[in-house]
Amino acid sequence: MLKLETMQVQKGDFHLSGSLQIAAGTRVAVIGPSGAGKSTLLEAIAGFQPLQSGRILWNGDDLAGKPPGKRPVAMLFQDGNLFPHLTVRQNVRLGIGANRRLSAQEDAQVSQALKRVGLGDMADRKPAALSGGQQSRAALARVLVQGCALLLLDEPFAALGPALKAEMLDLVADIATECGATLLMVSHDPQDARRIAEQVILVAEAVISPPAPTAMLLDNPPPALRAYLGSDAGD
Repeated sequence: MLKLETMQVQKGDFHLSGSLQIAAGTRVAVIGPSGAGKSTLLEAIAGFQPLQSGRILWNGDDLAGKPPGKRPVAMLFQDGNLFPHLTVRQNVRLGIGANRRLSAQEDAQVSQALKRVGLGDMADRKPAALSGGQQSRAALARVLVQGCALLLLDEPFAALGPALKAEMLDLVADIATECGATLLMVSHDPQDARRIAEQVILVAEAVISPPAPTAMLLDNPPPALRAYLGSDAGD
């Protein structure tokens, strides 16, 4: 279980606060206006933003004092963060170890992850030789080999077309289910939330609201969410 207890984060002049509780294995969308703190929430959980106060608990273990590499977290960003001078296989291997030789079992794990995302025959290509969707798949394979219990996605498919984005969302949902991972995904598109998420967290005016069932929240949005979605929201 992921639990945020009266968490407060300061990022420059920006202050984010809130409490929430998410059951292990749940897929959650994080939505809200631009600049409200959605990415900051993920960064705090991952350890890239220190807490001003409060706690972040994973199965009762306080993560707040742990560096990012010691947290059970894998994070996927919008640009994928692939290294252009490395092959796809080499980029995915970084998810296991950056400065050491991998065992035969770990190399097999990399190959399996590439096959799982449909890039088994593209392992020796450089990122520049891949399409945008294929680059997203490579970045997802790197997350997959990390085997983390918490998957954090910060609009990783925003630049993709509707059909390809839907395909990637379905793939992420399948992988999260197979791994039993808890998924938090930032998105500006409520249809993404409907497609992939069982629950939705609204972040508005630097306040994190507790998660609510996706259909219930989007069909009957509170004022802050209605203002973000537009006048026809919930109709």
